[in-house]
Amino acid sequence: MVIIVAALVISLIVKTFFFRAFYIPSGSMEPTLEIDDRIFVNLMVPGPFDLQRGDVVVFRDELGWLGPQPDVDLNPVQQTLMFVGLMPDPANQHLVKRVIGLPGDTVRCCDAEGRVTVNGVALDETYIADGAAPSDIPFEVTVPDGKLWVLGDHRNASADSRFHQERGEGFIDLDDVEGTASVIVWPLDRIGVIDSHEEVFARLDAGGAQ
Repeated sequence: MVIIVAALVISLIVKTFFFRAFYIPSGSMEPTLEIDDRIFVNLMVPGPFDLQRGDVVVFRDELGWLGPQPDVDLNPVQQTLMFVGLMPDPANQHLVKRVIGLPGDTVRCCDAEGRVTVNGVALDETYIADGAAPSDIPFEVTVPDGKLWVLGDHRNASADSRFHQERGEGFIDLDDVEGTASVIVWPLDRIGVIDSHEEVFARLDAGGAQ
């Protein structure tokens, strides 16, 4: 009994301060994340560690991007898994996208070669799904303080920042970010670290432009 209680306490601490489990319900982040992947999210970012361009983040749907969601009844096993952090709370709607623009960045699409640019630097976005263009929707935005501009890796199947800009809801609040998606833990054949693709943003971080 003591072992069970200790395990629950440790799980609660981990879930509250360090990691939380989420599952992927859509293909908006393919090929990085596939439908029904289970991921662990690092709750220390943002927080003690800053977000970086390219990070894959999970954030609360405070702007209603997902629309009204039906109520979900959980059985006792699901409730237990949710309590210890191995299953997300379906009452709290979340989305997962890649950070493209940080506060102060000017993000635009597209340049003459059809690429997204950040502060004038063209991105070679190797993580985008095969056959998908960087964006079929033209845009040019400057990210306000305390906000992020986020896009899905499967641009043809992602209702991301681009689709909400006309309503003034294309930017998400930093405060709504739960953390960065760190690892895929299920299914077993997909276990691995989730790549931030720092190389895509290397010239930008070094101050390069074109």
